[in-house]
Amino acid sequence: MKKWITLTLFTLFFTFRPAMASDEFKSVVIANAQLIEQVRQGGYVIYMRHGKTDTAQPDQAPINLSDCTTQRPLSQEGLAELKQISTYFKLLALPYEPPLVSPLCRAMRTAEIVFGQPIKVDINLQYTAALTTRQKQPIIKRTLELLSEPVASGTNRILVAHGPNLVEMMKYFPPEGSMVFFRPMGAQGFEYLATITPNDWLDLLKQLGQ
Repeated sequence: MKKWITLTLFTLFFTFRPAMASDEFKSVVIANAQLIEQVRQGGYVIYMRHGKTDTAQPDQAPINLSDCTTQRPLSQEGLAELKQISTYFKLLALPYEPPLVSPLCRAMRTAEIVFGQPIKVDINLQYTAALTTRQKQPIIKRTLELLSEPVASGTNRILVAHGPNLVEMMKYFPPEGSMVFFRPMGAQGFEYLATITPNDWLDLLKQLGQ
């Protein structure tokens, strides 16, 4: 069963509360060939969480956005996996606009590897986990806008950001390197459609005859 999310900007702004472990998102749908055929026509949003990171090097507090050495980096495994995902993603033949990307180095590097240049950095896609409730509000508002605003036929909107940011939207914490597909619904919010985790690619490409 697909999970419908119909949040308005007004509702989200005034009823937002931090997600709790007890209300973890559980209705995960794995993307299939039928969905990809639809996304090839454009009009969708793809939210990608950055690739696998090296947790032995945590973010410093506060993070310096202009200094990658203060930030948790992509791991060697993550870099290799992203290069493979880039190859797989090209086989989907999806049209897309230049990705909108978090200013953290791990997100920018992910976008460059998977989608190529150009990318557009958006300060309001930055990592929310280390921020106060007040600091999070413009990020929550911007992310909701980008998930909800209609996308023209013939292209798709790509966002590259962080897991905790998506938790703020729908209590869903996808694995690193996952792509999450949405249908933007304007004032009604957005509809979650499906996910491709790094482990799902081979089966999906087999369905597509690749």
